[in-house]
Amino acid sequence: MAGEVNLSVHYLFPPDAEYLDYLCGQLDPGISLSTSDGESLPAETRILIAGRPKIEHLEACPDLNALIIPWAGLPDITRDLMLGYPDLSVYNLHHNAAPVAELAFTLLLTATKFIVPLDRALRANDWRPRYKPNPSMLLKEKTALILGYGAIGRRLARLCQAMDMQVLAVKRNPDSQADELVDEMYSLDALPDLLPRSHVLLICLPLTPETDGVIGAQELDALPAGAVLVNVGRGPVVDEKALYHALRDGRLAAAGLDVWYNYPDDKEERADTPPSAYPFHELDNVVLSPHRGGATMETNWLRMDGLASLLNAAAEGKIIPNKVDVAAGY
Repeated sequence: MAGEVNLSVHYLFPPDAEYLDYLCGQLDPGISLSTSDGESLPAETRILIAGRPKIEHLEACPDLNALIIPWAGLPDITRDLMLGYPDLSVYNLHHNAAPVAELAFTLLLTATKFIVPLDRALRANDWRPRYKPNPSMLLKEKTALILGYGAIGRRLARLCQAMDMQVLAVKRNPDSQADELVDEMYSLDALPDLLPRSHVLLICLPLTPETDGVIGAQELDALPAGAVLVNVGRGPVVDEKALYHALRDGRLAAAGLDVWYNYPDDKEERADTPPSAYPFHELDNVVLSPHRGGATMETNWLRMDGLASLLNAAAEGKIIPNKVDVAAGY
């Protein structure tokens, strides 16, 4: 019986009490959940919930067999640590898939319809843009290429399909079976053949040695004239200099960017830190968003739902979803 299972779980740096109480209310009764703000862990801990654990945390628990990162992605510091513990399984959450996909599609629509400069002009009582040639792209019957067909990519595919777009997708291990949301599925090595067909490039890739700079000047030049790029994966997946120049020179019609190349190091820097070495803010064909795709009023509740799902699966002896390939980086 699920209730007879005794599974010790420890949550390092837990969320506020209202979220923690919500999580506890969803857990299998056989799960024992303890918390701390970095102090010593119970030796009987079997599953550790932590984004950036330290070696002393892992060493304190001789029966530890799994680490759950309570967000999407694998921090470099955690990857480096966990490479030394190949017997520990690592999992993360996909709780942000819906919010990020929604923001990605918002960026796509805002960029393709040039909403920001139109809004700025009308706030100044300037109607002249209405009477100029309209650069807006019609998405109907255009082709979207989704790089990174995971939880976010699948939601984006559904949204593109609803707009009567053809959907191509790139995945690390393309499924042999058909996907009703995608017209064609490929691996990353097919990119040179896919880019010339793609009016919209939607990037959901994690940053790994394989994906770092995978979209450079050559790849951007391969896109059709007037193509639009949206990046909600990681900034350095797209070469910073190449992206700026492609937008400045008009080789890319527009872009929506939620991920960047330079971030504040502390609270003091948050008020004045440029997101790039290049002046993207001067370009009217770029929509800038401060890496908040996963942030909504509901996100923390979604995080607790995701954690409960993983922990209950473990307690019931089922396969835990969202296993991370530590060597690959995602």
